[in-house]
Amino acid sequence: MTDAPATRLAAFLEQLEDARRARPVTLVVITKRHPASLVRELAAAGHRDFGENRHPESRDKALETADLGLTWHFVGQLQRNKARQVARYADVLHSIDSAALVDALEGGDGERPVRDALVQVNLTDDPGRGGVAPDGLDALAERVAASEALRLRGVMAVAPLDEEPGRAFERLARLAERVRAIEPAADWISAGMSADWREAIEHGATHLRIGTAITGNRPAGG
Repeated sequence: MTDAPATRLAAFLEQLEDARRARPVTLVVITKRHPASLVRELAAAGHRDFGENRHPESRDKALETADLGLTWHFVGQLQRNKARQVARYADVLHSIDSAALVDALEGGDGERPVRDALVQVNLTDDPGRGGVAPDGLDALAERVAASEALRLRGVMAVAPLDEEPGRAFERLARLAERVRAIEPAADWISAGMSADWREAIEHGATHLRIGTAITGNRPAGG
């Protein structure tokens, strides 16, 4: 079947190999609203990095596939009252956007492992969008770097709908340099989705969050 997810995965990886720069790029396949069986199909094809943006769907899917040794990325907005639950199963948290969220992740029984974390940056002028404003980035990055619950890895952002993606990702690359000045090892840039991943790579993306280009259209009703 030519349009099977594993076939689309192979085709995308071939495009990625042609497009990426010298540095490696991690492909995070977003399986939102798709069943755990799709994760198993792609895992059988050799893929290991998967992402979700909703709890508890992400929790249930991670538990259903716990035998596969996958790396799970939580890419959606984290609610403070659910943050510690998410940190129990998500290996990478892409959306740290406030010091209060860091505080929440540090609370509790302290039995959770240290999680890789990216500071989400809001590239729009809308304060209601997810992410910290650029003028608050340095302080939040310092807070994450000092946390015993998190390991600062870099930045994440979504390109605004009303801006050319390349321009947005160029700004993100400059913001990423500020984070590396705080923590030299924080060299991850999570940027780029199915429609704009090539522009993201052009500006240094190390992690792509790809859904429909690989999984196909999401099931109706969600």
